[in-house]
Amino acid sequence: MQDRVLKLDGVHNFRDYGNYAAADGARVKAGVLWRSAQHGDGNDADLAAIEALGIKTVVDLRGPSERAAKPCRRGPGFDPQVFAYPEETAGLALHTEAADGVITATEARAAMLRLYDGIPFRENLVPMLRCYFEVLRRAEGPSLVHCVAGKDRTGFAVALAQHVLGVSHDDIVADYVLTNQAGNIEARIAAGATQIRANRGNISDETIRTLMGVEADYLTTAFGRATERHGSIDAYLAEVIGVDSVFRDELRAAYLEA
Repeated sequence: MQDRVLKLDGVHNFRDYGNYAAADGARVKAGVLWRSAQHGDGNDADLAAIEALGIKTVVDLRGPSERAAKPCRRGPGFDPQVFAYPEETAGLALHTEAADGVITATEARAAMLRLYDGIPFRENLVPMLRCYFEVLRRAEGPSLVHCVAGKDRTGFAVALAQHVLGVSHDDIVADYVLTNQAGNIEARIAAGATQIRANRGNISDETIRTLMGVEADYLTTAFGRATERHGSIDAYLAEVIGVDSVFRDELRAAYLEA
C-alpha cells in the first residue's frame, strides 16, 4: 500500500489511487488517478515531483476561504486546468468543523461520524463531485483531486470513483484508511493541531489525532446514509451525482486495463 504514496515534504497524503483489481478481472490503470492534501506548503522539490507526473486537470474541493488561506503552490512548468467551486464546500475542512465544541477523543469521533452522515448530500459539495466525475469522463490525461487534508471530501470522492470502477469494498476501505500512514502523518497532525487550537482552544493531543485521522466507520457511515436514502450506492451515484450505467461504462473503458 505504501508503494502508491508519493513521499513529499510539504504536500501530504499524495498518492495514486489506481492499480487495484477492478470489474470483470480488469485492473485500474496506475499513474492516472491521483489524490492529495493541499499544496500550499510544498517546497520546490515537492513541486518538481508533482510536475513530473504529467497531471492535466486538478479538482480542488476546497471553498474560497480555504483556498485564500492556503493558496496552492505550482511548479514553473505545472499548468493544469483547475476546477473549484465559487462558494464554500464545507465552510471549514470537515476535521476542523468537527472540532467545534469537542474536548475528548470520544466526542471528536462522534462529531466526525455526524459529518460523514451528511457528506453525501452536502449542498455545495455535490456539484464538485459531479464536476470531478465529468473530469474523469473526459479522460484528458492524469488528474488530481484534493481538499485541505485530502482525507474527508477527497476520501469520499475517491471511494465513489473506485466503486464505479468496480474496486472491491475491502480495497476501497483499505485505500481510504491509508490516509493514516500516507506522507508525514506527524507533521500533518502538528499542523492541524495548530489550526484547530487557534480556533477551538487547547484540546488534547488524543482529540487532535482523532480529528486528523480517518476510520473505516466514517466511510461506512457515508455509504450507509447514501444507500438508506437511495437503495444502493449505484442508485445514489445515478440520482445525485449523475453517474448512470452508461457513464459508468465510459469510465471503465477509460480507466481499466486487462
